[in-house]
Amino acid sequence: MEAVREEVLKKEVLEKEETQIEKEEVQTKEVEETKNLEEELKLWKDRALRYAAEVENLKKAFQREKEEYYKFALENVFRELLPSIDNLELALKSFETSQNISALKEGVALSLRVLIQTLEKFGLRQFEPAIGEAFQPYLHEALHTEPHPEIENGKITRVFQKGYMLHNRVIRPALVCVCMRRQQEETQEKTTPEEENGTE
Repeated sequence: MEAVREEVLKKEVLEKEETQIEKEEVQTKEVEETKNLEEELKLWKDRALRYAAEVENLKKAFQREKEEYYKFALENVFRELLPSIDNLELALKSFETSQNISALKEGVALSLRVLIQTLEKFGLRQFEPAIGEAFQPYLHEALHTEPHPEIENGKITRVFQKGYMLHNRVIRPALVCVCMRRQQEETQEKTTPEEENGTE
């Protein structure tokens, strides 16, 4: 019997030792896996920080490029305008020495044409409404109204200043005077029959 007990005890001890070894192996594996996971986590954190730094650097670079672009975006426009400025300066000098007013006037008109053509290259378009044209609030700005014997109500009687568009967007409406004759006539026509009815 004692031999059986010893066998049972030996088996129990062996089983305990085996379970202990298994536990230690599992713990060792868990420790190794934890270390591996921690290293991988550290690697990914490092990569994330690097990518975040790269993104931030790219943002700064784009911002610098954008600022640089806006700073010099009009360089070509100004370069094209310089000859017109030179011509106008020459015209001013010519006024001091020349007596030929018509030639000076022609020179200034030519400089103005060149200036307008230069601006048209960059999408600026000048427009002047015609007398009698219908008033359009998105193109015209009415400075005042006046009666006119020949022009219909709501139509333009005078143009004070031309308008300008940049790529089909109005940047300055034309300044105009608008006819309001018909409304005044209609009110006069309405009062006249009433007066006549009242006198009868």
